[in-house]
Amino acid sequence: MKFVAFERAMQGTGASRRLRITGRTPGIVYGGTGQPLLIELDHNALFHAIKKESFHASILDMELAGKSHKVLLRDLQMHPFKQQILHIDFQRVEATTRMTVKVPVHYSGEENSPAVKAEGCLVNHVMTELTISCFPADIPEFIAVDLSAMKKGSSLHVKDITLPKGVKFVVKGQENPVLASVSVIVEEAPAEAAPAADAKDPKDAKDGKDAKDAKAPAKAPAKAPAAKK
Repeated sequence: MKFVAFERAMQGTGASRRLRITGRTPGIVYGGTGQPLLIELDHNALFHAIKKESFHASILDMELAGKSHKVLLRDLQMHPFKQQILHIDFQRVEATTRMTVKVPVHYSGEENSPAVKAEGCLVNHVMTELTISCFPADIPEFIAVDLSAMKKGSSLHVKDITLPKGVKFVVKGQENPVLASVSVIVEEAPAEAAPAADAKDPKDAKDGKDAKDAKAPAKAPAKAPAAKK
């Protein structure tokens, strides 16, 4: 993947702020036998480039002052809430120098696995990228992982897959971390519906009222007023 950069003469917080106002992003290129090089890039072009996976995990061709340089993205600083790239770092790539990079993991085949097709399970992608070590020419764009053999209760570790030629996994904490695992889908029992109230026929309701009235004690007749003498 190619991109264009320009040499940057000024440095410092104030200079970088003024640069961003003009639609440029400050950056730096370091590593190798050369001195660190200050650069600037068109922000809009860079913002579209960082949306591509290859920009983050492959060797890039940087055109600077009419010359092509092999570089690798090392750091990207974003604004806390704006869609703005504040600063970008690249490392020079030398063919004879072994490099440590992060490469995305691409999973496939899980829909054809016994775990999903026959056992009603779910395959979880535990890791989305791997840290590897290799020479620049051997850096893969991604690591392909086939999940078609996954079964209920199984898991797939880094040592279970075959890495591309010349590529080694870099241990960071766990020597053999889990790439993917199978979990059983637990179905919730349907909630029991509350029993519906019995609908009463109007006639039954009337009969019930009549029966209630029949049981009630009869009221004594009212006494007639005494005759005046």
